[in-house]
Amino acid sequence: MSQPKNRSPLEAKAEETAFLVFINEEEDEDDYVEAELEGLCEAAGLRCVGMMRQRLDRPYKTYFLGSGKADELAAAVQDTQPDVVIFDGELSGIQLRNLNEKLQHKVVDRTQLILDIFARRARTREGHLQVELAQLTYMMPRLMSVYTKFERQRGGIGMRGPGETKLESDRRMVRDKIAKLSDEIEDVKRHRDQQRAARRKNPYPFAAIVGYTSAGKSTLMNRLAHTDLLADAMPFATLDPTTRKVDLSDGYSVFLTDTVGFIRNLPTHLVAAFRSTLEEVITADFILHVIDASNPDWDMQRDAVLETLETLGASEVPCLTVFNKIDLVTTPGLADRMVEDWPPAVAISSLTGAGIDELQGQMIAMVQEHLGRVRCLVPYAQSSLVDDCFKFGRVITQEHREDGILLEAEVVAELRAKLAPFAVA
Repeated sequence: MSQPKNRSPLEAKAEETAFLVFINEEEDEDDYVEAELEGLCEAAGLRCVGMMRQRLDRPYKTYFLGSGKADELAAAVQDTQPDVVIFDGELSGIQLRNLNEKLQHKVVDRTQLILDIFARRARTREGHLQVELAQLTYMMPRLMSVYTKFERQRGGIGMRGPGETKLESDRRMVRDKIAKLSDEIEDVKRHRDQQRAARRKNPYPFAAIVGYTSAGKSTLMNRLAHTDLLADAMPFATLDPTTRKVDLSDGYSVFLTDTVGFIRNLPTHLVAAFRSTLEEVITADFILHVIDASNPDWDMQRDAVLETLETLGASEVPCLTVFNKIDLVTTPGLADRMVEDWPPAVAISSLTGAGIDELQGQMIAMVQEHLGRVRCLVPYAQSSLVDDCFKFGRVITQEHREDGILLEAEVVAELRAKLAPFAVA
């Protein structure tokens, strides 16, 4: 068992404390999983006072840990007296009940911790609804363990004891709440779909920024779109997606959406609850995958994001890899090698602006893949289409003639379809 660095008594007083339990199987992942869980604890306002590890390829049914290790954990918890014990894995209802009884301390798992952080970060009605739905969905299968202690009160054959009655009542209440939240989220989804459809009427290409939490997505959004989104190094600083029009050079433009950060083993409850939000990724014309190049475990973070994209059904969306924070990379030539190994890719610093011009050039190339060149003679009565070409595409040449406006432009498919009747050789 190892102890983290001590903090000042004043600081320790202001925070709740946590004892961390790690169960990762691979030794070379130790530093990474420890740093990540400690970061999640910090985001939840918890200070680590101790930690323990048992390597498991599969959990034990009773305590997740082996019985001997559970005894060792109970002794360590008795010594450190944390406010909460956090497992870096997902516990079943039975395991939660057994651990709470054995340790005589509150026990939560990694999923509960992430749900708590999401609850703290939610700002909009949609965010609150999605977090509450995820929390209740997580809670539902764990209700049984809460009432197991009442089983001995059950009556004879055909009789119901008070514990069973209470369990069924609470289950029904949770099911009803889940159904109500799902309906409300569906309403929000319809509104979001309408917003997305309205944006699609403006024939710009669409791009989504994805990446591991704290990779610098919001900082990049601020740099490209001149917004002032919260750009915090804390995990999940941004929950609600933000879409802005970004003007690139040479007359090109794109709608860009900043999305919630991903994380290793992102709880399925969150993926399901935030489905309507994450659909911004699925419907994008291309993706900017932001990676923290300064993180020694960037490749593990990259794989976690790619796995989540596959889960969402977005693995086939064209993707530009953006290696961010190169101002913090100390190994000479490392960023260049990353770019070479993962094309198409670019290395940037969202903070300093290094590489942003090259990023915009790469974005223009991806935008161009969604544009098609047209040459048409637009009647003056339809001159609004020419205005749309200037507004939503890139006009190469225009010439006013007696019978209309001869136009050559690069525009998206929706606008090309409108101009098709006026095409000329």
